[in-house]
Order: sequence, then structure tokens, then C-alpha cells
Amino acid sequence: MKRLLGYFVRGLLVFVPAALTIFAVVWTFTKLDMLFRDLFGLDRPGLGLALGLAVTFGLITAIGIFASNFLGRTLFNLLDSILKRVPLIKLLYGSVKDFIEAFAGEKKSFDRPVVAELIPDGPKAVGFVTRDDLSFLGLDGQVAVYFPQSYNFAGSVLVLPADRVRQLEVDSSTAMAFIVSGGVAGPGQIAKKVQKLQ
Repeated sequence: MKRLLGYFVRGLLVFVPAALTIFAVVWTFTKLDMLFRDLFGLDRPGLGLALGLAVTFGLITAIGIFASNFLGRTLFNLLDSILKRVPLIKLLYGSVKDFIEAFAGEKKSFDRPVVAELIPDGPKAVGFVTRDDLSFLGLDGQVAVYFPQSYNFAGSVLVLPADRVRQLEVDSSTAMAFIVSGGVAGPGQIAKKVQKLQ
């Protein structure tokens, strides 16, 4: 019975995130399609979705253009400071903002791939240094290294002695592709795929 319950919990951990993600994507696309079909009197399914995606892309780009000038920057900084002060909202807003900025913002956090020695003369792991100075935690001489998980959208942060972390001489996208693919993706694999296509 305990083993069966364990399988159920494991299945739940795999099924629920995937089901919720698929549901959210389908629901969003369906609502966008219905909204724009009703708004513009379109009678073919899918046209509203295409128009909705184009409008969404255009709107987000327009917001980016507006946020790049002085007035827009001032307005968004004000909104940012308000959202950072509202209880509960500041936790969600701050986490999402930090995560997006880590990948695409001006202060990218995943731009320093490293190989970390987990045990002296033992296994090593590829990750990204996200902080050099952890003295605010009382951890002088330690660094924070983020390890994305293979075939997943999660990861772990380990605190390691700085001398056990070595910079990799590869670009970040190569290191991330290597990690996320479970070590399968890499320049050699990409070259082999190109040769097969020729």
C-alpha cells in the first residue's frame, strides 16, 4: 500500500504541473480567439487567436518602447515601487521580475557558466554563478551557484567555496543547452545533426 501511495504521489508531481500548464495555455488561446472573433466579427476559428497573438505581441512591444523613454521609465518605476510595497503581491511580483531579468534583463544572472567540484577530487556539476559575495549571510569566501535541472524548468542553488568553482570558457547558451538536455546537447551533437540533414 505504501509503495502504491508513493507511485500516486510521484504521478501527481508529474501530472499536475503539466496538466495545469497545458490547461492554462489552451484556456488563454481559446479566450483570446473568442475575444477577438467577437470583437471583430470573425466567423472562422483560429483567426481570433492569430489576431490576438499579433495584438499581444504588438502591445508588449509598444510597452517596451514606452518604457524606454523618460516619461515611461518614470511611470513604470513608480508602478514598480508601489508593487514592491504591497504585501503578498510584492513576493509574487518580485520573484517573477527577478526571474525574467535573470534571463533577459540588463542584469543577466545566468551569464557566468562554471564547473563546480562538489567533493574534492569527486563529481563535478555545471552551473552558473549568481552571486560572488555572500557576506550578508555570514558566508565569506563562498559563492552561490545555480544548477538548472535536466529536462525540467527548475534548479537548485548550492553555496560552495569560491576555490571549488572554475569559470567555463563557453557561452551561456551552450552551457544551458548542455545542462537542460541532460548533457545530450552540445557542439558535437549539433554538428552531427547538421551532417545528418545534409
